[in-house]
Amino acid sequence: MAHEEIIDHYSALARAADAGRIVADCGQDAFDQGCFGAAGYDELDVLPEGAVRASLGCGNPVAVAALQRGETVLDLGSGGGIDVLLSARRVGEQGKVYGLDASSDMLALARRNAEQAGATNVEFLHGTIERVPLPDRSVDVVISNCVINLSGDKAAVLAESFRVLRPGGRFGVSDVVVDGSIDPAARVAAEQRIGCVAGALPVAEYRRLLAAAGFARVRITLSADHGDGVHSAIVQAVKPASVPGVEIRPMRGSDAEQVLAIYQAGLDTGQASFETVAPSWEGFTAAKLPHLRFVAADTETGEIVGWVAASVVSARPVYAGVVEHSVYVHPGCQAHGIGRALLSAFIAASEDAGVWTIQSGIFPENAASLSLHQGLGFRVVGTRERIGRHHGVWRDVIFIERRSSAAGD
Repeated sequence: MAHEEIIDHYSALARAADAGRIVADCGQDAFDQGCFGAAGYDELDVLPEGAVRASLGCGNPVAVAALQRGETVLDLGSGGGIDVLLSARRVGEQGKVYGLDASSDMLALARRNAEQAGATNVEFLHGTIERVPLPDRSVDVVISNCVINLSGDKAAVLAESFRVLRPGGRFGVSDVVVDGSIDPAARVAAEQRIGCVAGALPVAEYRRLLAAAGFARVRITLSADHGDGVHSAIVQAVKPASVPGVEIRPMRGSDAEQVLAIYQAGLDTGQASFETVAPSWEGFTAAKLPHLRFVAADTETGEIVGWVAASVVSARPVYAGVVEHSVYVHPGCQAHGIGRALLSAFIAASEDAGVWTIQSGIFPENAASLSLHQGLGFRVVGTRERIGRHHGVWRDVIFIERRSSAAGD
């Protein structure tokens, strides 16, 4: 279904709900079996009837988002406002909830529902979920209910969600997914039964897109089974936490000059590596895994103040979950918690990727790096004595590793 067709479809449903017609009506048993609507909620008695009539979701994202008092929430594809109004009650008067929708009719319906509910801490925005009309790092939680699967550019939706979330912010949505492959005939059959299937992502692809956007701690929990490999699901992820004024995000090609400058500054100390000259960007990218490289960026200037990346230890399949990492922080920004934030984000992302062992070598004189790693669960495996000459001097290397308790079981 094209973007304009989707808007027209849901605008018509909004007008039907506004006219008093029920556009989604199924009991709890039917909802559990895959019917979409308001039956997945247990707080309907506090909502205006119009918001309940217009509910077209496939779950209850408010129930899994763990909303706290005072938080700011964004609902992607807010429809008649049911999740916005429930979220507004959770975050209280000190919090704020934005509802974003591309249908003017849905927005008009939602605003009337909010007025009827007496909700003063909500605001409805007109726009698309691929281009959110909010500033960077302006919300604490992104929720959505059976809307992202309708988008023709899900990578853009997830990138926008990452952009508007503050460091440490949470992504918690209900959506429709495909578990494994699904043949075209089965997809058509599922579409005819429940709708909303044509754009559903396979679970593995959903995970990949979330990781590419920069999210970590990704969890996709299948809920209702609609048959033919189609499921409703709860999708949860976290934007890496950081120190104030710094954001952890995926490394980009445009970061090359600053990343290599920080690399060289670390090498110049004589305590970071046996290397003495940073590689070219081509050499750097060829040696590092594309999905496990992050930077710490100043939120005011965009300046890169640190980076972390990993390389494979061996091409042999038995070592598929073992990587060697490096973490570097700008000399003027050390001892501010940036290295810890980078390494914490890297560990979470590596576990999402199935990495069970992270290893590295540290010069014994680099006490700060050793302390940082030990504080995040790395253990000393041993010391390789006089393993190489550095500037004419034989150096020892402490070999460290971190074994995951989440991956590799």
